[in-house]
Amino acid sequence: MALSTKYGRTYHYPFSPGTTSDDRINDDYASDLAHIRTLIHTEKLDGENNCLSRYGVFARSHAAPTTSPWTRTIRQRWELIRHDLGNLEIFGENLFAVHSIRYERLENHFFVFAVREQDVWLSWEETQFYARLLDFPTVPELGNAMEPLQPNNIETEIRWFASQESRFGSVDAQTGEPCTMEGVVSRDAASYSVEAFPHRVFKFVRKGHVQTDEHWTRTWKRAPLAWERRKA
Repeated sequence: MALSTKYGRTYHYPFSPGTTSDDRINDDYASDLAHIRTLIHTEKLDGENNCLSRYGVFARSHAAPTTSPWTRTIRQRWELIRHDLGNLEIFGENLFAVHSIRYERLENHFFVFAVREQDVWLSWEETQFYARLLDFPTVPELGNAMEPLQPNNIETEIRWFASQESRFGSVDAQTGEPCTMEGVVSRDAASYSVEAFPHRVFKFVRKGHVQTDEHWTRTWKRAPLAWERRKA
C-alpha cells in the first residue's frame, strides 16, 4: 500500500510536439480554460519529480521512500524539515543528476512546483509561500494569462516561451550545444481538488526531448552548480 498518492500524470496540450505513445493529451483543454481565472506558465525543468512528506522523500512511486544516490542531498534536507511538514506534501524537480539537459547557471538542485495538502493542490501563491518558508526556490515563472483565456493566444504564448533557452542556461547533455528549455507547464493559479488535476494543469514538451536510456542510472553524473563552475 502506498504511503501517499503519487503526482498525477500531466496531460499534454494537443499542440505539444513531445508526446509519446503512452502520454495523455487534453484535446478539450479549451473547455477547461473557461473555468480558470488566471493561468500560470512555469518552466518545465529536466529532472526527477520528488515529493517530500512526513513519511520520507519519494520519487515517482509512493510505495516506499527513495534511496537513490542522486536524492541523497534532498534526503538530508528532509531530515531537517520533516517534523514541520504535517499534512503538506512538497513536490519539486530534483536536478541533482544530469538528464537530457545540462544547466549552466544552476544555483540550486531542488525547485518546488506544487504543494498538496490532503486532497487539495494549493494555489500558486500558497505554493510559493511554503517554498519560501522551507527555504526552497520555486520553478521559474515565465508569465501568466488572465481570463478570458483564449486558446489561440495561449498556444502562441507557450510556443514562444518554449522556443527560448532555460532560465538556467540550457545545453544538450550529449552534444554540448545550446538548446531550448524542456517545455512549459501551465497551471490554474487558484487551488483545486486532486480530482480536478487533469483539468487544471497542462504541459508542452519539445519534440524528441528524452535522450537517456535504460543505462542512465549506472552512468549518471552530478549537475554542478554555478558557483562551482565559477570556482573551477
